[in-house]
Amino acid sequence: MALLTIASSPNFLPIGFNVLAWTAAMSDKLNPITERLKTIGYDGIECFIDNADITAYRQFGDHLQQLGLQSTCVMVVGADENPASESPKIREQAVDFLKGAIDRAQAMNASVICGPIHSAFATFSRREPQPAEYAHSADVLHAAGEYARQADIVLAVEALNRFECYLCNTMEQLSGLIHMADHPNVRAMFDTHHANMEEKHFPKAIQTIAPVLAHVHISENDRGTPGDGHIPWDDTFRTLAEIKYKGWMTIEAFTRNDIDFANSINVWREYNDPWDIAENGLKFIKTMQAKYAG
Repeated sequence: MALLTIASSPNFLPIGFNVLAWTAAMSDKLNPITERLKTIGYDGIECFIDNADITAYRQFGDHLQQLGLQSTCVMVVGADENPASESPKIREQAVDFLKGAIDRAQAMNASVICGPIHSAFATFSRREPQPAEYAHSADVLHAAGEYARQADIVLAVEALNRFECYLCNTMEQLSGLIHMADHPNVRAMFDTHHANMEEKHFPKAIQTIAPVLAHVHISENDRGTPGDGHIPWDDTFRTLAEIKYKGWMTIEAFTRNDIDFANSINVWREYNDPWDIAENGLKFIKTMQAKYAG
């Protein structure tokens, strides 16, 4: 595909890059990476958010602001803070954990926290999702959404593939949960990698989640450079244009640069060099945005 040079335009959505391609750790080692991403042409970055000292997030946010970059965050929750747990204590811990993440995101001036925060990552009950689990998760998300409101942050909840979670695999399940949570700061994310495994038809999936869609991850089927694999990209970009989606398009790709993180998500080989992903992925997204610009 010939790649175009796209001038900035209100018809083109902001494009971000998730620095998990390098590391999950929050430190000033991210600074030169974000500086190069700015030079390449990104509008913002996405970073992993955990329990690191809030000062590190504030300093990182100041650095991004100096560069003129916006920010979003991604996170997961574990078994000890599982929103879908039958244990009231664990659900209380889930609310506290999400509040801590919101504090850190606010410190770095982030606008969105995305991720599978509906339930514990890679934690399975060995049965199909139960109505009570959705109800518990919705209650926790509503409480977290109320806290996010004062920080002006949107929680963009993500459905994952069946090998990483069981509560929300599809946009239909996710849409139902978001409506149960019933909070304006609790919205949804569409991730092309997970949809590639779980959705039968991308346009229908995007249309299903459209009323609550707040964030999009552009991710190839193998987690490498967008455009190099078999994701139905024309269906994706066409349908996002048709529903008049206005949020971020953020590349999420993985490598083995951060060994502990890579092992935790079962990334056992390299797909593409992260700078190949960043440079060619940006060109690809701009090309597709131009193709379907209204």
